[in-house]
Amino acid sequence: MPDPLRLYVDAQFTSPYAMSVFVALHEKQLDFDLSPVDLGALEHRAAGFSQLSLTQRVPTLVHGNFSLSESSAITEYIDETFAQGTALYPAEPRARARARQLQAWLRSDLMPIRQERSTEVIFYGPASAPLSAVAHQSAKTLFQVAQALLPDDAENLFGEWSIADVDLALMLNRLVMNGDAVPQQLASYADRQWQRPSVQSWVALERPLR
Repeated sequence: MPDPLRLYVDAQFTSPYAMSVFVALHEKQLDFDLSPVDLGALEHRAAGFSQLSLTQRVPTLVHGNFSLSESSAITEYIDETFAQGTALYPAEPRARARARQLQAWLRSDLMPIRQERSTEVIFYGPASAPLSAVAHQSAKTLFQVAQALLPDDAENLFGEWSIADVDLALMLNRLVMNGDAVPQQLASYADRQWQRPSVQSWVALERPLR
């Protein structure tokens, strides 16, 4: 019997990082159990979970007797461990490095967008306040990076789909789904990525009321 897989995610199913790993597991056609963690109730600090998750964060993947947190580390582990299903990263070394660079950047930069357009605007409804000047500047940087990486009317960033497409589309959709101005090429790209069945499986999860 193969080692079982269990994915711990936030109980609201709004974490972009949990979504990335959830999508990766679906793309790899892997069976896994989904365990919600109530971050508001500090369940991630409780003894049971904190012993599983080195960083006490979601997502955390448990594979047999091995556990791993931090989403891009998890998606790399999944891709390198399981040959089945869709490849999560480009095969060509430079394209693969670029995909990982993009993932790291999306997780470490653009804080004004992440603060003013949390993923709740995607899963619960738009924010009422307009973007601040600093968030507009972050959006401009996001658009410049996305347009530099994305060929005109391309379906995906690197030819074949990769998990970096999901991460970029989600960042763009923080703005698109809130009604903020986004270049049409990028809005169309984000919408195409959002229709992917693995992404829609995450979107369709039943969320608790706010």
